[in-house]
Amino acid sequence: MAKILLVEDLANPRKALTILMKKHGLEADEAENGQAAIELLNKQEYDLIVTDLKMQPIDGMQLLQVARQQPNPPEVIILTAFASIENSVDAMRLGAFDYLSKPFKVDVLLNSIKNALAKKAQNLDLQNTNESFKEIIGNSEGINQVLWMTSQIANTNCTVLITGESGTGKELIARAIHEHSGRRNQPLVTVNCVTLAETLLESELFGHVRGSFTGAVRDRKGLFQEADSGSIFLDEIGDITPQTQKKLLRVLQEGEIRRIGDNQPIRVDVRIIVATNRDLEAEVAKGNFRQDLYYRLNVIPIHLPPLRERQDDIPLLAHHFIKKYAQEIGKEPPSLTPEALECLVAYPWPGNIRELENIIERALALSNKKILDPDDLMFRIRKIGESRSQPDGSTLAEMEKSVILKTLQSCAGNHKLAAENLGISMTTLWRKLKTYDHVPSE
Repeated sequence: MAKILLVEDLANPRKALTILMKKHGLEADEAENGQAAIELLNKQEYDLIVTDLKMQPIDGMQLLQVARQQPNPPEVIILTAFASIENSVDAMRLGAFDYLSKPFKVDVLLNSIKNALAKKAQNLDLQNTNESFKEIIGNSEGINQVLWMTSQIANTNCTVLITGESGTGKELIARAIHEHSGRRNQPLVTVNCVTLAETLLESELFGHVRGSFTGAVRDRKGLFQEADSGSIFLDEIGDITPQTQKKLLRVLQEGEIRRIGDNQPIRVDVRIIVATNRDLEAEVAKGNFRQDLYYRLNVIPIHLPPLRERQDDIPLLAHHFIKKYAQEIGKEPPSLTPEALECLVAYPWPGNIRELENIIERALALSNKKILDPDDLMFRIRKIGESRSQPDGSTLAEMEKSVILKTLQSCAGNHKLAAENLGISMTTLWRKLKTYDHVPSE
């Protein structure tokens, strides 16, 4: 059952709301003011807080701010007899789910509670999904959709087609699918199809018998046999030749392979995951890729967005790579100045995550600073970042504000994580946000 906290400083309205909720199958703990509510929040987690606005010594807006900083923040509905547009906007900006004026209709409140709990449940599902894929960094809408899809199809035997530009992490998703499937204890065989010549690729995939071609001095198992009972990941599938396409189609249709030079089929039980940076539909239209094979591969399509469409994830990824390479080098992870972070966010990243990782590795290898600034980034990133971050003569203070608020947004409002990503203390972050009128004054 959902955990609800009802906060109201007047005893009779508080009891009336508690009875109303119980009548509709909801149970709520009670707190007589914001201070008492915070004490309860420090002891246990809640899914939803329904709170009055005007209370002493801590009001509903301050309680909202504290609640939204919890590791697993509850949804918050604010009730008030002193409604104003300004308070409503402030409440929404600080993360309130709803803001209702007293007196309110019972069905309006119950509907708001229902929707808030549904949103909380959805967020918990998403959080659990993301916890299961800790190796995949990001909290943007695009990557969350990818993780949700991955979690849904991982434990099936469906063929998966992963598309996206080079460097977006297609192999990482393929590994996540295998590692969260029932085949996790069996092999995952990875093949980059573009790096092998046609005859060599066929031999690698399907194997050969002795004497089937020059240099075939003994029978050899192919990678499909090596992957039996497990999964095989075929990267750059759009580059394979028509002959290999035909043989791959046989595997998908019949569940069997034939080694080069052998007429006897061999049964294999393999989950096939493929990836490409090509538009396979366009390749089919051009006659470069078999239509029947495309339909067989495209059972579960997963598209990875380019990094330029995941700007909210850039601070998280940069921080991850800083920690990774600082550990490899054996030094304390440096932080990034707001100006450096703004450059990273503004850059279009044609090489996607792989390019970002290389830039961070290079910066840490060449700098011994405790704080990395734009001068530690490559010239092309610095110039594009500077030109885009100040299109109309923005001041340094304005740019700093933009970076801080973007980082906070990318961290889903988690002040501790935002401060860590920015390389500043919680006190400094709090002071900055107060100057931006981003938190209520104490």
